[in-house]
Amino acid sequence: MTNPFLKSEIPSPCYVCDEAALERNLQLMQRVQQESGADIILALKGFSMWSTFGLVKQYLKGCTASSVWEARLAAEEFGREVHAYAPAYKQSDIDELLPIVHHISFNSLSQWQRFREQTLASGVSAGLRVNPEHQEAETELYDPSAPGSRLGIRAAELADADLSGIDGLHVHNLCECDSFALERTLAAVESKFGHLLHKMKWLNLGGGHLMTRKGYDVEHLIKQLKRIQETYSIQVILEPGSAVAWQTGPLIAEVVDIIENDGQIALLDISATAHMPDVLEMPYRPNITGAREPGVLPHTYKLGGNSCLAGDVIGLYSFEQPLQPGDRLIFEDMMHYTMVKTSFFNGVEHPSIGILRRNGEFDLIRKFTYEDFRGRLS
Repeated sequence: MTNPFLKSEIPSPCYVCDEAALERNLQLMQRVQQESGADIILALKGFSMWSTFGLVKQYLKGCTASSVWEARLAAEEFGREVHAYAPAYKQSDIDELLPIVHHISFNSLSQWQRFREQTLASGVSAGLRVNPEHQEAETELYDPSAPGSRLGIRAAELADADLSGIDGLHVHNLCECDSFALERTLAAVESKFGHLLHKMKWLNLGGGHLMTRKGYDVEHLIKQLKRIQETYSIQVILEPGSAVAWQTGPLIAEVVDIIENDGQIALLDISATAHMPDVLEMPYRPNITGAREPGVLPHTYKLGGNSCLAGDVIGLYSFEQPLQPGDRLIFEDMMHYTMVKTSFFNGVEHPSIGILRRNGEFDLIRKFTYEDFRGRLS
């Protein structure tokens, strides 16, 4: 059976969203909402492919934004609830956000005090992000509760604070975690902030709930959400990014050349630093359909990007057959935290964006041009 992502009409390079896979994830989230009573909203920092919002908004209540521009995207293209959180707001940010958001969370008491009267006058529901000082994220780069974190208010800082006007607390310390990490986090939150939860209307538990990953205990998640809501008579909000777009489509790339230097090197029409930056930042090794670890299959190659950065290397992979210029590679699971991080570094061609529809047809949504590159400069 031919792989649907190798259709001739799909260009290279190209991010391809699998519409059917996306809807399966959304259906699972709908079940979690219905059975737990919690609200689930989309974290745009993880998945901002607004050409899919017509589908996503059939299942989720809204979006959460980390900036004015994300909030505008949510308001203009999603059209349901908009929640906002950022480490710090300028006056101009608040002036633009309050007319278009429904919830806003502040990262410090000083920010809340500065914008308190303006926020209350707007009618927007205000919250504070708190730091439970409980670590669950495996990668330091993504750990909001690491020592010295700039994200969230610690319990000691709230001891004598005037919280009148605050409707909710915002907690986010998970990263692609399971429901048992959430259970441990909730225990930490209740230990440090339980006395405040009784006074709140909502508790935002942020993202990092990878409920769409195979093996995730959805029943246990639902149990945790129901318990916390019933205990404190509070509305729980989840804002996943990765979970919405988990395993919903690849990045298609093409072999451009093969060279030799202490082994075979395949040069591709994509760049790790420009198109898959987490490969270098985290780092992590993306899966490629049909490829294995080096040495497992007969032909091993170092895969290199097409920028001039010396370290633009994706890694070592082995293949059943020798690679040739023109061969297509399918980098799996590239919809979340990939497209949102891309750049036009070195002026290399930016991958197109497309959707593989549920009926098997491919729609090319966006092809980037020189004018897009030029427009980011001055």
